Amino acid sequence: MWILVFFDLPTETKEERHRHSEFRKSLLKDGFNRFQLSIYTRCCPTVEHANMHIKRVKNFIPPKGTVSIMCVTDKQFGKIVIFHGPKERPAPKVSPQLELF
Repeated sequence: MWILVFFDLPTETKEERHRHSEFRKSLLKDGFNRFQLSIYTRCCPTVEHANMHIKRVKNFIPPKGTVSIMCVTDKQFGKIVIFHGPKERPAPKVSPQLELF
């Protein structure tokens, strides 16, 4: 399971820039990786684990701006097609899933 956090936060004032920076730092501290400028991702082994991280993100969302959170399966995330300029790039490496028997 992958968590994708999309955000569009205001950065017009010094306080807003500080909140934007703190939000990004909080995502990084919680194990998210930058996928694009305002998109961060995190791989979770279970839905329960993903829900725990979603609750954490909700706790440090700034008062202004928009934050969206989406969960996709490992298989869905693996089907991402990335274009950089005119060339197609391979999808990012998928973290191995933990299997318990």
